[in-house]
Amino acid sequence: MANIHKDYYLTEVDKNPNTIYCMHDLMGEQDISAHQHEKGQFLYTEGGVVHVSTEQKTYFLPARHYMWIPPGVVHSIHPSSADVTMRNLYFPVEANENPFYAQKGIYPVNDLLLQMIIFSNRWSGDIDQTEQSSYRFALALKAILPEVSLYKLPLALPYAKDKRLASVIKYMGENLSEAIVFPAMASQFGLSERSLSRLFQGDVGMSFIQYLTIQRMMLAVQLLLEDKMSVKEVASMVGYNSIPTFSTTFYKTLGVRPSEYVKMKGALGLDVMLA
Repeated sequence: MANIHKDYYLTEVDKNPNTIYCMHDLMGEQDISAHQHEKGQFLYTEGGVVHVSTEQKTYFLPARHYMWIPPGVVHSIHPSSADVTMRNLYFPVEANENPFYAQKGIYPVNDLLLQMIIFSNRWSGDIDQTEQSSYRFALALKAILPEVSLYKLPLALPYAKDKRLASVIKYMGENLSEAIVFPAMASQFGLSERSLSRLFQGDVGMSFIQYLTIQRMMLAVQLLLEDKMSVKEVASMVGYNSIPTFSTTFYKTLGVRPSEYVKMKGALGLDVMLA
């Protein structure tokens, strides 16, 4: 499987505005720099996690989830490993589209959608209306997304504009295995608790604990996927002394327990997809 070339994103996707463009490929060592498309993008990945950065936020795309990127959204793509495979379908904008397609989001992939993704592995490049069965199947995949995507994964973090808050957030991200306590953080960065609380709400629209929890869950997913650690080891690495507390927080964020998530990762049918 050949590595993706950057020019493909810039020259091929929108060359034929009325086609559905399909690309399955190995990322290798390469990040995809900031770009945009006139078509909506369905992005599914295997082999590791991917960060998708827009002008406002960084999104975290783990296994068994997909991301919908609306047309015109400037974004860059950053794989966590050279083994990440991306599966992309790019769809032309249709008249009177469901509002779902105008919103960025990361959603779980259920068994039906997974089988449709597996089926799409046989396509490459442009699919036009002369290829009736393939074109209609791809449109059906797109059409069911609003019906099967009822839960948006909250694994996205906005950028801090205030330099003081950016420093706080950077420190948090580098010390997730440690006990990070709000009063101590405020004191360490020369801020009152009230001022730091206002910075979080005013700048990133989240509380300190909400931001910290998502940071920790992002790292937890990455460790579970890539480093083959036990749930107990991962809990410790992301700052939880209590496995039940970690498991409950993970469940509230991702909708599954950490132990279930690891099992799910191993049941994706990747051998079928890569055949």
